[in-house]
Order: sequence, then structure tokens, then C-alpha cells
Amino acid sequence: MTLEIALTLGLLVAAITLFVSNRFPPEVVALILLATLLVSGLIPVERGLRGFSNDAVITIAAMFVLSEGLQRTGFIGWIARGLEKLARRAAWLAVGTLLVLTAFLSAFVNNTAVVALFIPLTLTVSETARLSPSRLLLPLSYASMLGGVCTLIGTSTNLIVNGVAQERGIAPLGMFEFAPLGLIFTGLGLAYLFAVGMRLLPDRRPAADPADAYRLSAYITEVELTEKSGAVGKRLMDADFVKELGVEVLDIWRNDVRLLPLPDRILQEGDILRVRCNLQRLQQLQGAYGLKLITDAQAHAETEPPLLVELVLTPNSSLVGETLRSSRFRNRFGATVLALRHRQEMALEQFADTPLQAGDAILVQVERERLPELLRMPDFLFVSQTEATRPRPLKALLAGLIMVGVVTVASMGWYPTSVTALVGALLMTLTGCLKPDEAVQSIDWRLLIMLGAMLGLGAAMETTGAARWLTTNFIGALGALGPIVALSGFYLLTSLLTEMMSNNATAVLMAALAIEVAAALGVDARPFLFAVAYAASASFMTPIGYQTNTMVFGVGQYQFSDFVRVGAPLNILFWILATLLIPRFWGF
Repeated sequence: MTLEIALTLGLLVAAITLFVSNRFPPEVVALILLATLLVSGLIPVERGLRGFSNDAVITIAAMFVLSEGLQRTGFIGWIARGLEKLARRAAWLAVGTLLVLTAFLSAFVNNTAVVALFIPLTLTVSETARLSPSRLLLPLSYASMLGGVCTLIGTSTNLIVNGVAQERGIAPLGMFEFAPLGLIFTGLGLAYLFAVGMRLLPDRRPAADPADAYRLSAYITEVELTEKSGAVGKRLMDADFVKELGVEVLDIWRNDVRLLPLPDRILQEGDILRVRCNLQRLQQLQGAYGLKLITDAQAHAETEPPLLVELVLTPNSSLVGETLRSSRFRNRFGATVLALRHRQEMALEQFADTPLQAGDAILVQVERERLPELLRMPDFLFVSQTEATRPRPLKALLAGLIMVGVVTVASMGWYPTSVTALVGALLMTLTGCLKPDEAVQSIDWRLLIMLGAMLGLGAAMETTGAARWLTTNFIGALGALGPIVALSGFYLLTSLLTEMMSNNATAVLMAALAIEVAAALGVDARPFLFAVAYAASASFMTPIGYQTNTMVFGVGQYQFSDFVRVGAPLNILFWILATLLIPRFWGF
């Protein structure tokens, strides 16, 4: 082993450790890794930066825009409304149709967008079918992953593997080359979810009113400032009960007029405050602070109340890693957070300094006039049944035709997929299906940065000989057991890595190694590349391995064990099927 190989492998181990630990965002880890490779001279600058111009980067960016166009124009929403009507007539048929439709759409549209749109619909279907949403939300995520493995553009991991293959001089993977085995995976996966998976999931998330689901009645109440209150005449931020009791004021009513709880608002005797705090503590201390607990309905109740909206932080939300306090949530978004579901724990008070993670569910109170502005924010997924955007029906058909054109041209091989997708994305903007700012906001730039940087690592492993050293030792460990055993082991290793770190980072690493393994065995690399693509897209056992799992984690009130219980059998089934069938579809 040379010094260059040792250094490269050391950086690889360090990167995997940081990815698994989640101490830093994946794109930051990838950039640190790339910068280290460039500064140390392990890879030439032009070779290290070439990954940012890879076909996969261009195609993934364009697919984000295409998916956003279908969503913004109301094309996917039109399909969802049809399913909602079906749910009212035949609930269980609607459940089956929901999962099949999710899989189908995810084969052509970014599955994160599909799940984001279908989560509110799933809650409606669950209520109609009299099922706990927790029995349907995880299958919804799984269905989106199953559909994604059926086409080249169905998931970013497929595009990444294709990009690595093309960079190494291998013929590009076909648009529907994934379909034969992908359809088998999808059919068996959906059958498993219907027959077994839903039965293994608990009735954990209560349906109905978000306030009831978050048990807010015990924590939100109303008090009146009496003449004995030391807060009268002071600014809200200086009120003794705010500073000493940790009470958060949500509304101020004065002479039946609702006022915003601004920090500089001067309090007056007779003000009615809607507050959040521990009710028992407030009852014990109300006399000392001149507060009178109100138990009867007030006259201001006839005024239209603010909306309660349940949100989930998306995987690419700018709030991930921040706290409600550091992000200045109320000032930034014009909404007040009432409750936070952080992983398995519910927090109703003193959560302002809790670091937020993708998948966290929050309940917010927002003025009706501020709701449209909040709906346009890309940081959230809306769980409540609300139109996230105003549909553009006249453009919906055009958006659908553009997408069909992209798929058709790419599948016929008339132009490279990256060129076809880029032209489709431009057409979405030029025809008015998307506004330019909407197109830019739809792209997950952090994913593209991570991908471009990780491709630099793949190049370094090839340049220094680290990949060849790994594969030589890998082959030696397997002995003379043959390529099928090597393929099976490669699928299993990719699957396990995907459960612990970003599926896209896993795809970059393992695709580069797959090519080296095939070369060392003297066989075609194609079967190994498809093994990586399928395994990196089939992350069923953890809430962090795939974005859609993260999205339903907080909404469904799942625990980590739920993913293991339902996902482990599915992972094992796919591993066996991949070992048996990949060599039949793509010969060595």
C-alpha cells in the first residue's frame, strides 16, 4: 500500500464516519473531503472539480424543475383530487390506488415531491378508511421508493450511478433498462405492504384535530391582567410572568380587538392574553402576578381565529440544524410555533433551543392572510389539507406534455438524458408553467454540491489506486466463489451503508468500486452497477436512509423500531431477488 492509497482510504473512512454521525450536513462533509483532496495534491484540480459538470448533476437539477412544474401547475394535484373522490366511495380501493399511483408517479417525478403532495391526501384517505395514518404513511414512503427503481429518472441514485458509469467510459444506462427487475420489486413490495407491512404498523398517530393530536388544551389558556399585575404599563418582553415563568404570549385582546404580541407592546389593565405554559403552574402562581385565569368563552371568540397548521421540515429545509430561537421563526415566517414533535418526543414548551432536524413536525398558528406567503416557503411540507400552491389548470396539460416528451425522447435515445431534461426544464419556464424564481427554488442545491464533491472522491480513488487496492482485497476475501457471490455481497454492503448515510453519497462511492470489482473479476460492470442502483434506492430500515422516510417520520409519530420491523423483511427479500435475478437480466 502506497502513501497516497493510505491517505485516500483514511479520508474515505473519515467521510463515512462523518456521514453516519450526522454531525455535519452531507454537503459540508463532501466539500471538506474534496478540499482536502485538492490541497493535499492527491488529485489534480481539474480532475477534482470535473464532478460538478457531470451529466448526473445537470440531469438531477433539471428533474427537480420538471417535478416542480407538474406540482405547481396542479397536474399532480388534479390526480390527487380524483383519488380523494374515490376515497369517499370505496375507502380500501382508495388505499390500494394511493400506493399504486404513488409508485407510478415516482417512476417519472421526483419522489420527494410526490410524497410531499400525497401526505395530506393520505391523512384524508386514512380518516375515510377509519385507519390510523401511521398504518399508511410509511407504506406511502416505501411505495415511492419502489416506483423510483423502475426508470432511470425515477430516483437521483439511478442518475448518479449512470453518471459514474459514463465518466468511466461505460455505455449509459437506458431509461427503461431498470424496468424489468424494478417492476418485480414494485409488485412484490406492494403485495408485502398490503398483506404484512400494514399489519405490523401500530395505531400510533391519532387522526382528527391537530390541537388534539398535540394535546394543546392542557398548555394553552387565557388570562386577564388585573390591576394587581406588575406587568401593567410595561413592555411585553419586560413582563415579570414572561421572564420568570417562561410564559409565551400568543395573542393579546384589548377591547375585543386582537393585537400582535410584539415584544415592545405596552400591556394594559384588562388585556386578555392567550398564553402557552404549564397550566398547573400558572394556576398556582396566578395570584402573585396579578393574572386571572379565564375559563369561559370570551366575546372575542366570534372573531375569526388564526389557523392551526401542521408542518414538517423537508430534508432540504434551511432550518435544519438551527433552532426556533436562532432562526427567529416568528419574525421570519410570520407564524407562532405551538408544539414540536422532535423525533419520537413531543415538546410543548421550552423547545426554542432544540436543534431542528428534517422530519420534525411542528404545529404553528398563523394569520389567514399570512398563510399564502407561508405556503410558498420551500422549507416545509404541509400536513394539513391545504392547497400549497394555486393551481394553473391551463398550464397543467402543457406541463404533462412536456414531461411525456422528455421521457419519450430520452427513452428513444435521440438525445442524452441530461440534454433532454435540461430542455424540458427550460420549456417549463419559457411556457409559463413555472416562474423563474420557482424553478430556481425547486432545485436542491445542497444535493448537487454534495454529488459534485463526492464524484471528486471517486476520481481520487481511481487516480491513487485506492479503488483497485480495495477490490483486490475484496476479491481475495471472497476467494473463488465467483461473480454471483461478489454481486450479492456488493448489494448487501450498499444496502447497509444506505441505511446509515446518504443514499446519494453511497451511490457515488459504491458505483466507483463496482466498476473496479468487475474489472478485477474480468466480467461486465453492468450487473454490479445495477446492484448498486437498486440497493441504494431500497432503504427501508431506518428513517434517515432516504428522504421520504424522514418526511413521514414525525408526521406518523413513528419510532425507529417501526422501520426495522417493517423494512428489514423487505430488504432481505430484495437482496435475495437481486442475487438471483440481476445475473439473468444483465449477464456477466
